[in-house]
Amino acid sequence: MSAAVRVIDPPDLGGKRRTFVLAEDRLGHYPEFRAFFERTFALDRIGLSRPGYVALSGGAVYELVFIGRSGETFPAAVEINAIVPALEPIDEDGVDRDLWAILRWMIDGVGPPWTVADLDATGRLYRLPAAEDPSSQV
Repeated sequence: MSAAVRVIDPPDLGGKRRTFVLAEDRLGHYPEFRAFFERTFALDRIGLSRPGYVALSGGAVYELVFIGRSGETFPAAVEINAIVPALEPIDEDGVDRDLWAILRWMIDGVGPPWTVADLDATGRLYRLPAAEDPSSQV
């Protein structure tokens, strides 16, 4: 499953634009999520100096911007931007599937007591189309 999402070097942004798709304003609710991002993107070393990037097996690229706040442990929040062709509309259903794949990758990386099976069950309970789409389950 984690092969569907991989951390990449900053991509060439020529002819591309960033499109905001998701924010998590409180990474500190559960320290293990903050630790996952610190470990995965070497945030203890690079801090706010640059965003992280992930690529999905289908070719989509996403930028993760880590937010710092005075008095809070870094990272305090994360914003996710899709990197898309500058003049093309975004595929909203595709973004939903990609975000679900990123969430599954994150949960898999965080580990117990968090499980991908529980995330998938929650997604099906709320009837999220991406949670029910087999292409999001890679």
